[in-house]
Amino acid sequence: MPITVRPLSHALGAEIQGVDLARSLSNAEFDQIHRTFLEKGILLFRDQKITREQHIAFSRRFGELDRHDSLPRDRHPDHPELLLVTNVPEEGGKESASKYTGQQWHSDMSFTLEPSLGSLLRGIAIPPVGGDTMFTNMYLAYDTLSDGMKKMIEPLYAIHTGRRKVTDPNTAREREQTRINPPIAQPIVRVHPETGRKALYIGEKVSCLVDMTPEESKPLIDYLVKHATRPQFCYRHQWKQDDIILWDNRCTMHIALGDYADGETRHLERTTVKGTPSGYYLQ
Repeated sequence: MPITVRPLSHALGAEIQGVDLARSLSNAEFDQIHRTFLEKGILLFRDQKITREQHIAFSRRFGELDRHDSLPRDRHPDHPELLLVTNVPEEGGKESASKYTGQQWHSDMSFTLEPSLGSLLRGIAIPPVGGDTMFTNMYLAYDTLSDGMKKMIEPLYAIHTGRRKVTDPNTAREREQTRINPPIAQPIVRVHPETGRKALYIGEKVSCLVDMTPEESKPLIDYLVKHATRPQFCYRHQWKQDDIILWDNRCTMHIALGDYADGETRHLERTTVKGTPSGYYLQ
Protein backbone atom coordinates (compact mmCIF):
# COMPACT_ATOMS: atom_id res chain seq x y z
CA MET A 1 0.00 0.00 0.00
CA PRO A 2 1.49 3.40 -0.95
CA ILE A 3 2.02 6.04 1.70
CA THR A 4 -0.56 8.83 1.63
CA VAL A 5 -0.59 12.13 3.50
CA ARG A 6 -3.68 13.82 4.96
CA PRO A 7 -3.42 17.36 6.40
CA LEU A 8 -4.46 17.68 10.05
CA SER A 9 -4.98 21.44 10.11
CA HIS A 10 -4.25 24.57 8.11
CA ALA A 11 -1.35 25.57 10.35
CA LEU A 12 0.58 22.33 10.74
CA GLY A 13 0.43 18.57 10.90
CA ALA A 14 -0.28 15.59 8.67
CA GLU A 15 -1.55 12.06 9.12
CA ILE A 16 0.65 9.43 7.49
CA GLN A 17 -1.50 6.61 6.12
CA GLY A 18 -0.49 3.26 4.65
CA VAL A 19 2.35 2.64 7.11
CA ASP A 20 2.78 -0.22 9.57
CA LEU A 21 5.53 0.69 12.03
CA ALA A 22 5.71 -2.93 13.21
CA ARG A 23 7.70 -3.66 10.07
CA SER A 24 10.94 -2.20 8.81
CA LEU A 25 10.50 0.73 6.46
CA SER A 26 12.49 1.01 3.25
CA ASN A 27 14.81 3.99 2.85
CA ALA A 28 12.42 5.46 0.26
CA GLU A 29 9.47 5.16 2.62
CA PHE A 30 11.40 6.71 5.48
CA ASP A 31 12.67 9.54 3.27
CA GLN A 32 9.08 10.43 2.33
CA ILE A 33 8.07 10.43 6.00
CA HIS A 34 11.08 12.55 6.93
CA ARG A 35 10.39 15.12 4.21
CA THR A 36 6.79 15.42 5.39
CA PHE A 37 8.00 15.75 8.99
CA LEU A 38 10.20 18.73 8.06
CA GLU A 39 7.39 20.30 6.04
CA LYS A 40 4.45 19.76 8.42
CA GLY A 41 6.08 19.85 11.88
CA ILE A 42 3.96 17.06 13.37
CA LEU A 43 2.97 13.64 12.02
CA LEU A 44 0.20 11.30 13.16
CA PHE A 45 0.33 7.52 12.74
CA ARG A 46 -2.96 5.78 13.66
CA ASP A 47 -3.56 2.15 14.72
CA GLN A 48 0.08 1.31 15.38
CA LYS A 49 -0.01 -1.88 17.44
CA ILE A 50 3.69 -2.04 18.16
CA THR A 51 5.97 -3.14 20.98
CA ARG A 52 8.21 -0.90 23.03
CA GLU A 53 11.19 -2.27 21.11
CA GLN A 54 9.55 -1.37 17.78
CA HIS A 55 8.73 2.12 19.07
CA ILE A 56 12.38 2.61 19.99
CA ALA A 57 13.65 1.16 16.70
CA PHE A 58 11.49 3.47 14.55
CA SER A 59 12.50 6.48 16.65
CA ARG A 60 16.18 5.73 16.09
CA ARG A 61 15.71 6.33 12.37
CA PHE A 62 15.53 10.06 13.22
CA GLY A 63 18.71 10.18 15.31
CA GLU A 64 20.31 9.35 18.64
CA LEU A 65 17.79 8.81 21.43
CA ASP A 66 17.91 10.53 24.79
CA ARG A 67 18.21 8.17 27.78
CA HIS A 68 16.45 10.79 29.90
CA ASP A 69 19.19 11.27 32.48
CA SER A 70 17.69 14.71 33.10
CA LEU A 71 14.35 13.08 34.09
CA PRO A 72 15.44 9.87 35.82
CA ARG A 73 12.23 9.32 37.81
CA ASP A 74 10.05 9.51 34.69
CA ARG A 75 11.81 6.97 32.48
CA HIS A 76 10.90 3.33 32.05
CA PRO A 77 12.99 1.15 34.42
CA ASP A 78 13.91 -1.34 31.67
CA HIS A 79 13.94 1.01 28.67
CA PRO A 80 15.60 4.36 29.55
CA GLU A 81 14.85 5.56 26.00
CA LEU A 82 11.16 5.63 27.00
CA LEU A 83 9.76 8.47 29.09
CA LEU A 84 6.52 7.61 30.90
CA VAL A 85 3.70 10.14 30.69
CA THR A 86 1.23 8.52 33.03
CA ASN A 87 -1.15 9.07 35.92
CA VAL A 88 -0.87 5.43 37.03
CA PRO A 89 0.28 5.54 40.69
CA GLU A 90 3.74 4.37 41.63
CA GLU A 91 4.42 1.41 43.91
CA GLY A 92 2.90 1.99 47.31
CA GLY A 93 0.19 4.17 45.87
CA LYS A 94 2.33 7.32 45.50
CA GLU A 95 1.15 9.78 42.87
CA SER A 96 2.91 9.32 39.54
CA ALA A 97 5.93 11.57 39.07
CA SER A 98 4.78 12.31 35.52
CA LYS A 99 1.06 12.84 36.15
CA TYR A 100 1.28 16.54 35.28
CA THR A 101 3.95 16.27 32.58
CA GLY A 102 3.52 18.73 29.75
CA GLN A 103 0.72 20.89 31.16
CA GLN A 104 2.49 24.08 30.05
CA TRP A 105 3.29 25.34 26.56
CA HIS A 106 6.83 24.13 25.91
CA SER A 107 9.33 22.44 23.61
CA ASP A 108 10.82 19.21 24.96
CA MET A 109 14.15 19.37 26.77
CA SER A 110 14.53 23.12 26.26
CA PHE A 111 16.02 23.18 29.78
CA THR A 112 19.05 21.14 28.61
CA LEU A 113 22.09 21.90 26.45
CA GLU A 114 20.80 19.53 23.77
CA PRO A 115 17.13 20.45 23.24
CA SER A 116 15.19 17.71 21.52
CA LEU A 117 15.09 17.38 17.74
CA GLY A 118 11.83 15.47 17.92
CA SER A 119 9.55 13.41 20.18
CA LEU A 120 7.48 10.33 19.40
CA LEU A 121 4.59 9.83 21.84
CA ARG A 122 2.54 6.61 21.79
CA GLY A 123 -0.97 6.43 23.24
CA ILE A 124 -1.40 3.22 25.26
CA ALA A 125 -4.31 3.93 27.63
CA ILE A 126 -6.48 6.89 26.66
CA PRO A 127 -9.41 8.38 28.63
CA PRO A 128 -12.79 7.98 26.89
CA VAL A 129 -13.09 11.78 26.78
CA GLY A 130 -10.30 14.34 26.89
CA GLY A 131 -6.60 13.98 27.52
CA ASP A 132 -5.95 16.07 24.40
CA THR A 133 -2.65 17.62 23.32
CA MET A 134 -2.33 20.91 21.45
CA PHE A 135 0.50 21.88 19.10
CA THR A 136 1.45 25.23 17.59
CA ASN A 137 3.61 26.29 14.63
CA MET A 138 6.56 28.37 15.83
CA TYR A 139 7.62 29.26 12.27
CA LEU A 140 4.29 31.05 11.88
CA ALA A 141 4.65 32.58 15.32
CA TYR A 142 7.96 34.14 14.27
CA ASP A 143 6.97 35.04 10.70
CA THR A 144 3.89 36.99 11.82
CA LEU A 145 5.75 39.23 14.28
CA SER A 146 6.40 42.81 13.19
CA ASP A 147 9.82 43.70 11.82
CA GLY A 148 10.40 45.85 14.90
CA MET A 149 9.63 42.98 17.29
CA LYS A 150 11.85 40.60 15.31
CA LYS A 151 14.72 43.08 15.51
CA MET A 152 14.23 43.56 19.25
CA ILE A 153 14.11 39.86 20.21
CA GLU A 154 16.80 38.60 17.79
CA PRO A 155 19.70 39.02 20.28
CA LEU A 156 17.75 38.02 23.41
CA TYR A 157 18.17 34.84 25.45
CA ALA A 158 15.52 33.35 27.73
CA ILE A 159 16.07 31.30 30.88
CA HIS A 160 14.42 27.85 30.65
CA THR A 161 13.76 25.63 33.67
CA GLY A 162 12.43 22.10 34.06
CA ARG A 163 9.73 23.07 36.54
CA ARG A 164 6.23 21.74 36.02
CA LYS A 165 2.94 23.58 36.24
CA VAL A 166 1.96 21.67 39.36
CA THR A 167 4.74 21.79 41.95
CA ASP A 168 6.00 18.35 42.86
CA PRO A 169 4.69 17.55 46.36
CA ASN A 170 7.90 15.58 46.95
CA THR A 171 10.28 18.38 47.91
CA ALA A 172 13.33 16.08 47.81
CA ARG A 173 12.49 15.16 44.21
CA GLU A 174 11.99 18.83 43.36
CA ARG A 175 15.43 19.65 44.77
CA GLU A 176 16.92 16.75 42.83
CA GLN A 177 15.47 18.06 39.57
CA THR A 178 16.86 21.54 40.25
CA ARG A 179 20.29 20.04 40.91
CA ILE A 180 20.24 17.85 37.78
CA ASN A 181 18.84 20.58 35.55
CA PRO A 182 20.17 24.03 36.43
CA PRO A 183 18.62 26.89 34.43
CA ILE A 184 19.68 27.17 30.78
CA ALA A 185 19.76 30.30 28.62
CA GLN A 186 18.38 29.66 25.12
CA PRO A 187 18.03 32.09 22.19
CA ILE A 188 14.47 33.36 21.71
CA VAL A 189 14.92 33.00 17.94
CA ARG A 190 16.44 29.73 16.69
CA VAL A 191 17.39 28.76 13.15
CA HIS A 192 16.19 25.28 12.24
CA PRO A 193 19.36 23.30 11.38
CA GLU A 194 17.68 21.34 8.55
CA THR A 195 15.31 23.86 6.95
CA GLY A 196 17.23 27.07 7.67
CA ARG A 197 14.00 28.80 8.76
CA LYS A 198 13.75 30.96 11.86
CA ALA A 199 11.35 29.93 14.62
CA LEU A 200 10.28 31.53 17.86
CA TYR A 201 11.69 29.59 20.85
CA ILE A 202 9.77 30.48 23.98
CA GLY A 203 7.31 28.85 26.37
CA GLU A 204 5.73 28.84 29.78
CA LYS A 205 8.82 27.26 31.35
CA VAL A 206 10.75 30.46 30.65
CA SER A 207 11.29 32.22 33.95
CA CYS A 208 13.10 35.37 32.86
CA LEU A 209 15.13 36.99 30.08
CA VAL A 210 18.90 37.21 30.42
CA ASP A 211 20.12 40.61 31.73
CA MET A 212 16.55 41.64 32.64
CA THR A 213 14.60 41.49 35.88
CA PRO A 214 11.59 39.18 36.20
CA GLU A 215 9.32 42.25 36.26
CA GLU A 216 10.83 43.57 33.03
CA SER A 217 10.75 40.14 31.39
CA LYS A 218 7.22 39.03 32.17
CA PRO A 219 5.28 41.30 29.78
CA LEU A 220 7.41 40.25 26.79
CA ILE A 221 7.37 36.54 27.70
CA ASP A 222 3.60 36.63 28.20
CA TYR A 223 3.07 38.45 24.91
CA LEU A 224 5.23 36.06 22.89
CA VAL A 225 3.58 32.95 24.39
CA LYS A 226 0.10 34.38 23.80
CA HIS A 227 1.03 35.35 20.24
CA ALA A 228 2.56 31.93 19.51
CA THR A 229 -0.53 30.06 20.72
CA ARG A 230 -3.16 31.90 18.68
CA PRO A 231 -5.84 29.46 17.49
CA GLN A 232 -4.93 29.95 13.83
CA PHE A 233 -1.42 28.59 14.53
CA CYS A 234 -2.62 25.48 16.40
CA TYR A 235 -3.76 21.88 16.00
CA ARG A 236 -5.60 20.05 18.79
CA HIS A 237 -5.12 16.29 18.85
CA GLN A 238 -7.78 13.99 20.27
CA TRP A 239 -5.95 10.82 21.19
CA LYS A 240 -6.97 7.28 20.28
CA GLN A 241 -5.36 4.12 21.54
CA ASP A 242 -2.33 3.11 19.42
CA ASP A 243 -1.80 6.62 18.05
CA ILE A 244 1.78 7.78 17.61
CA ILE A 245 2.46 11.48 17.26
CA LEU A 246 5.87 12.68 16.08
CA TRP A 247 6.66 16.38 16.42
CA ASP A 248 9.60 18.63 15.63
CA ASN A 249 10.60 20.45 18.82
CA ARG A 250 12.70 22.91 16.82
CA CYS A 251 9.68 24.55 15.19
CA THR A 252 6.66 23.56 17.30
CA MET A 253 5.46 23.92 20.85
CA HIS A 254 2.86 21.77 22.64
CA ILE A 255 0.78 21.41 25.79
CA ALA A 256 -1.06 18.53 27.48
CA LEU A 257 -4.47 19.90 28.43
CA GLY A 258 -5.25 17.64 31.39
CA ASP A 259 -8.88 17.76 30.27
CA TYR A 260 -10.09 14.40 31.53
CA ALA A 261 -11.92 13.12 34.60
CA ASP A 262 -10.17 12.08 37.79
CA GLY A 263 -10.03 8.32 37.99
CA GLU A 264 -9.55 7.83 34.25
CA THR A 265 -6.23 6.27 33.21
CA ARG A 266 -3.98 8.16 30.80
CA HIS A 267 -0.76 6.34 29.94
CA LEU A 268 1.55 7.31 27.09
CA GLU A 269 5.21 6.58 26.39
CA ARG A 270 7.65 8.89 24.62
CA THR A 271 10.97 8.56 22.92
CA THR A 272 13.04 11.73 22.57
CA VAL A 273 15.46 12.30 19.69
CA LYS A 274 18.47 14.40 20.66
CA GLY A 275 18.99 17.67 18.84
CA THR A 276 21.94 19.94 18.20
CA PRO A 277 23.63 21.78 21.11
CA SER A 278 22.05 25.09 22.00
CA GLY A 279 22.22 27.61 24.82
CA TYR A 280 24.48 27.81 27.85
CA TYR A 281 24.41 27.34 31.61
CA LEU A 282 23.96 30.50 33.64
CA GLN A 283 26.91 31.39 35.82
